[in-house]
Amino acid sequence: MSLFITISTFLVCTIGVAVYAWYKTKDTKLETKDGYFLGGRSLTGMVIAGSLLMTNLSAEQLVGNNGQSVRIGMSPMGWEVTSAVALVILAYVLMPKYMKSGLTTIPEFIGERYDSATHKLVSFIVLVSYLIVMLPTILYAGAQVFVSIFGVDSIFLSMGATPETARFWAVAALCVAISVVGTLYAVFGGLRAIATSDAVNGIGLIIGGLMVPVFGLIALGEAHGGGFSEGVNQFLTIDPHMLNAWDDWNLNEPYLPWPILLTGMLVNNLYFWATNQSIIQRTFGAKNLEEAQKGVIYAGFMKIATPLIIVIPGIIACFLFPEITDWGNGDIAYPMLVATVMPKPLLGFFAAVMFGAILSSYNATLQSASTIYTLDLHRSIVNKPDMSERDLVMVGKKFGIIVSVFATVLSPFIFYLSGITTVVNSAFAAFNTPIFVCLLVGFFWKRVTARAAKIVISVHVVLYMLLQFVLKAMIPALANVHYLYFTAVLFVFDILLMHLLTKAHPAEQDFELRDAKVVDLHPWSTGIYYVTASLLIMVLSSVLFSRLGIGQ
Repeated sequence: MSLFITISTFLVCTIGVAVYAWYKTKDTKLETKDGYFLGGRSLTGMVIAGSLLMTNLSAEQLVGNNGQSVRIGMSPMGWEVTSAVALVILAYVLMPKYMKSGLTTIPEFIGERYDSATHKLVSFIVLVSYLIVMLPTILYAGAQVFVSIFGVDSIFLSMGATPETARFWAVAALCVAISVVGTLYAVFGGLRAIATSDAVNGIGLIIGGLMVPVFGLIALGEAHGGGFSEGVNQFLTIDPHMLNAWDDWNLNEPYLPWPILLTGMLVNNLYFWATNQSIIQRTFGAKNLEEAQKGVIYAGFMKIATPLIIVIPGIIACFLFPEITDWGNGDIAYPMLVATVMPKPLLGFFAAVMFGAILSSYNATLQSASTIYTLDLHRSIVNKPDMSERDLVMVGKKFGIIVSVFATVLSPFIFYLSGITTVVNSAFAAFNTPIFVCLLVGFFWKRVTARAAKIVISVHVVLYMLLQFVLKAMIPALANVHYLYFTAVLFVFDILLMHLLTKAHPAEQDFELRDAKVVDLHPWSTGIYYVTASLLIMVLSSVLFSRLGIGQ
């Protein structure tokens, strides 16, 4: 009976969001390029903020970050709170330039600023990372969560399958289900449908996500003869060392050494929030610069609060289940906590929230892949630069379906590739920094050349691969160096190399950023007050979870 209630609640919530998204977006003109890929440039600040948050948060963060915190404490919050700095830089340094140029994709600017070869190179790199890493991993991680919530593997166990085989087929079935729904949003609904459903699901994620630590603290209190207040007391006193987010400078993954928080991590966050197409495409769909800046800064506030959802539950699990001394990779902590503390009548709502978070990441990445292929590669491949907007939209839809099928087929086999995903993700991190460097200097240096961009990308990739995957294994002094230290050092190196190459062979003419005149460019006049508040809260939260606050 409880499973029936869970499934019914899940379906009602999920279908309700879909119907609402359809109703709010049914008049969007999806046959035009801006209408399909950018939601008709009509998105408002709160919609953008909710969509940014939901695209960022998925099963990978809910399970993965809590899986880290159950082992090492509060330091994974560094990924969240320091995002506010990158988002402020995006809002007030890069966003005015993005909106002025009327961009649809980041590779589009790379092509305008440098040349078609650099344009194709960056587009290809981003597409491969989406197809091989991001999309299959999102499907796989989401499927694993729902296997635990709904016990889907029991169906295959009852058919005589071994536990491992049953788990694989359960994961495969759920990968297909998530992919089908995500594809319907991304391919047939366009960006506005995705962003609208994200905004609704974002509210659900905040409510549902906060339920987990609240009920977790109640369960922790009950385990010590009290209630919620006793749970808070136990959380603060059982092991204050777990509440210190400032890790020593010489620790390696999964720890976050404190010097990298505003060095290598800032570079990483700037790429993610300001260059990653699946993220930045939401802001390109803003109705004007003011709404884009509002959405970005509001998202910064939300990111500062997300440790309540994706870090603290892991610590609660550590305290609530003291009999578990070895959590392995920690991935069982969050599903285990949810299954233990969440009231059964609310489990369906929570599952719907999780499904929304997974869908958001999947359909955002799928639509971004479709956008990049259609607008940055397809016309040059087929040699039809004058394709109509209707034909471009049809190409985008067909490519989205092809990519979805490819990712769905690949995703369940990650089950047999334990650890490989981490290696592949680390490898693709080699491309993040040079792409961001090319974007940054392309905006602010008028004489940098396409030749310099190609050299920096190539040299950076070689150096990063050598450091992370060759020299780290050969040189003892590098064995425990966190990869974000490499990111910080190579970022400075890339800037210096770009400077030297530009001085040696500057472009013959200054680059001038075009004014596409597609949206109003008046900035958010009172935004500085919100920026100040967000950065102040970021600092206060960092102090709270330190030796100056409640940590040890």
